[in-house]
Amino acid sequence: MQQSHRRLHLAAMAGLSLYLIVAAAAPAQAMHIMEGFLPVGWAVFWWIVSLPFFMWGLRSLTRITRDNPELKLLLALAGAFSFVLSALKIPSVTGSCSHPTGTGLGAVLFGPQVMTVLGSLVLIFQAVLLAHGGLTTLGANVFSMAIVGPWVAYGIYRGVASSGRQRFAVFLAAALGGLATYLVTSIQLAIAFPAASGGILAAFLKFAGIFALTQLPLSISEGLLTVLVWNWLQSYATAELKTLKVLKVGV
Repeated sequence: MQQSHRRLHLAAMAGLSLYLIVAAAAPAQAMHIMEGFLPVGWAVFWWIVSLPFFMWGLRSLTRITRDNPELKLLLALAGAFSFVLSALKIPSVTGSCSHPTGTGLGAVLFGPQVMTVLGSLVLIFQAVLLAHGGLTTLGANVFSMAIVGPWVAYGIYRGVASSGRQRFAVFLAAALGGLATYLVTSIQLAIAFPAASGGILAAFLKFAGIFALTQLPLSISEGLLTVLVWNWLQSYATAELKTLKVLKVGV
């Protein structure tokens, strides 16, 4: 057990270090919906929508760490995984970018409520320390990446894993959770900046179409990488997975 905890700790520290190295080298224009890009009304709206989910997640996170303190290192690993992947940015739609989210793993392990908190911390670090995203647009970025993405990932995992295909469920959860994030981002941009001809629908099709060029291969890659991490956890964090009741009998 101690050896497993030590390895998890090292993995989390390595992930955080890689995140800082990669993110520090990212160009300033490659970010989530950037600071000041959304009209004030929409920026405030997304803050109001996201805050209740964050508070709900905070209560869930507090309960987990209180009842099962041995899971703190696994929480750190889930957060570090999201840190690393969400720092790999490819400029896409003006005012935004494409990148993996890394939220699928945490959603599968701890549920979407907890991943809302971890994903929000990722976005806050990027906005404050690395100028990726922004504080005024934090609510919108949290809603797409840390709320909708994890909930979609969790729902897909629960539905597919019930058939016994757990690794495939993890892959789909990570891949489609990332895609859902960018569908929501496209909707957010479309309603804030409707097209002169065709309105919100035309703007959505435009934004989503541009995102798809980069996000589809990124989502597939994220799904495969998440499965690799899942396999590693099955080997070295079996006790923690059993505590979370996500390890299927016979694995």
